[in-house]
Amino acid sequence: MTKKTADQWFSEYGESHQNPLNKLIHWICVPLIFLVIMGLLWEIPVPGFMAAVPYLNWATLSAVIVVGFYLKMSPSLAIGLGLFTLACYVALAWYERQSGLPSLWLTCTVGFVVLWVFQFIGHYIEGKKPSFFKDIQFLLIGPAWLMGFIYRRLGIPYS
Repeated sequence: MTKKTADQWFSEYGESHQNPLNKLIHWICVPLIFLVIMGLLWEIPVPGFMAAVPYLNWATLSAVIVVGFYLKMSPSLAIGLGLFTLACYVALAWYERQSGLPSLWLTCTVGFVVLWVFQFIGHYIEGKKPSFFKDIQFLLIGPAWLMGFIYRRLGIPYS
């Protein structure tokens, strides 16, 4: 099995993301879905040995795996996506410390449902199924596809 390059992933992902409205929806929803999934993982109870280490939770462990996937795809993109992941992590830690806000799990659950409704509306407008129906790995390609666009705009190589 041949390893796909970032550009190969992006080209395949881009086939079902041509409509400008669908692209706009993805620019808003994909980063937020990444954030709320991290939030949901954050809220899963951890065993005692993990609880003894501040901020060691399922979001932390999954972030290591996800950034590892990006590192294998493109070390350059992994830096940007790692920084984005860290920003999400900081936002979740901040949210968790606030009083008077809805619980993190509730906020993330509602966000997850609403954001995915918009994603499916975008694909309905596009007239094509989401890429992850073909390959589950495309759930990780969405954020990388957006980061790849930012890198190209900034002239940062990632291949």
